[in-house]
Amino acid sequence: MLLIGTNLVWDYVVLILLCSISLGFAAPTQHVLEESEVAPRDFNMKVKDAFEPLLSYFRPVTCRHKDEQTLIPCHVGEDLNATECLKNKCCPSKTSHELTCYMPFKDNMQLTFRLLVLVAGALLILGCLPFCCCVCFQRSQCVNPLRKANKEIKQILQRRKAQSEEHYALLLD
Repeated sequence: MLLIGTNLVWDYVVLILLCSISLGFAAPTQHVLEESEVAPRDFNMKVKDAFEPLLSYFRPVTCRHKDEQTLIPCHVGEDLNATECLKNKCCPSKTSHELTCYMPFKDNMQLTFRLLVLVAGALLILGCLPFCCCVCFQRSQCVNPLRKANKEIKQILQRRKAQSEEHYALLLD
């Protein structure tokens, strides 16, 4: 009974971890190819391009600013429309600020949550790994010497089986 409930809990934990990780890697400003566009032919990736999703997971940013935060203009320029601003990974202003496009802010709350999920998942895996290994290796005859049949006991059992077969054969005759 406990095993079935534990399995269900594991499924939910893994589902939550996978959802939080996959949502963290998705960039909100990714460019999606339209039907009329053609994918580039060279697939050479740079190291920076390969690790960009990992870095963005540990460096979350947000466009929500608080009143005490100062707006920093986008490095591309100030007079950009919302689409160009998002293409350059900047934040368009929704209200009438002096800046129409500003740099995003570090999201410490999201970073804390992501690190908490990552550390909790790692501790959960490391905490349960010994139990899983013990369960798997306990049933193995090559690792657990108590599971191996003793030669003397095997011989005694074979003799008893042979004797019982002889007695049974005599009873049938």
